Amino acid sequence: MAKCAICEKGVHFGNGVSHSHRRSNKIWKSNVKSVKVKLANGANRKMYVCTACLRSGLVERA
Repeated sequence: MAKCAICEKGVHFGNGVSHSHRRSNKIWKSNVKSVKVKLANGANRKMYVCTACLRSGLVERA
């Protein structure tokens, strides 16, 4: 699974707990998209960015 190039957000691990309190392994995958990003020097580059960084305006789409 890809990591966000801005905030390093990736996969999280933990326990899924049922109603009877039995535990099993669980994975939470962050919402990471492959987008073309406009860099500071004016070039465009494809990178993995999470949707939280896209919504907050930390990167600008090309």
